Amino acid sequence: MCSAHDDLTAKAVIRDRALELFAALGPDSVTVRQISTAAGVSPGLVIHHFGSKERLRAAVDAYVASIFDGLFSRVADGELDPVDGASFAEVFLRELPPDSPVSRYLRRLLLSGDPAGTEVFRRWFAASQATADALIARGVLVPGDDPPVRTAFLMVNDLMLLLLRDQLTDVLGVDPLGPEGAARWADEVLAIYRNGLFAREAER
Repeated sequence: MCSAHDDLTAKAVIRDRALELFAALGPDSVTVRQISTAAGVSPGLVIHHFGSKERLRAAVDAYVASIFDGLFSRVADGELDPVDGASFAEVFLRELPPDSPVSRYLRRLLLSGDPAGTEVFRRWFAASQATADALIARGVLVPGDDPPVRTAFLMVNDLMLLLLRDQLTDVLGVDPLGPEGAARWADEVLAIYRNGLFAREAER
């Protein structure tokens, strides 16, 4: 007989293998049989634990959201501090296990307009606002004329690294979220933020 611990472990393994397949292929393209094969269990056990593929996907969405909730909470508590040019995307990826499928799955959620992705986007924006407010209070940032738009602008720059990571790696020849690429990206971003992008009239 299987113990309760074995049962819970099997459920977690099914969820994790489903996350990997959903991230790689998209949820609509993945079957229960593919998930069960990847998890090393029967299709019946997948249904036993989750009821249906739709409920399994909901469990995966909730799991991914909980990871970001934890990261956002740590940012709010000051445990994670995305300053000195580091983006939220870079900070978060440092906290995830190597080759985690979470970032790839998040890309699919955000680009598909999925409600779970929309909720993560809202939480990301709220965390960005809280961090911007803290940096403004410390005199690191200036609020500008429209702080919400400024926060959204900074957030979009973060998300671009996550959503276009593969394409940026191709054209730059270095992963912008890897150690070398992140350092290069941060240096240039800080230079633009501090000095502006356009030449001054007197310098033309």
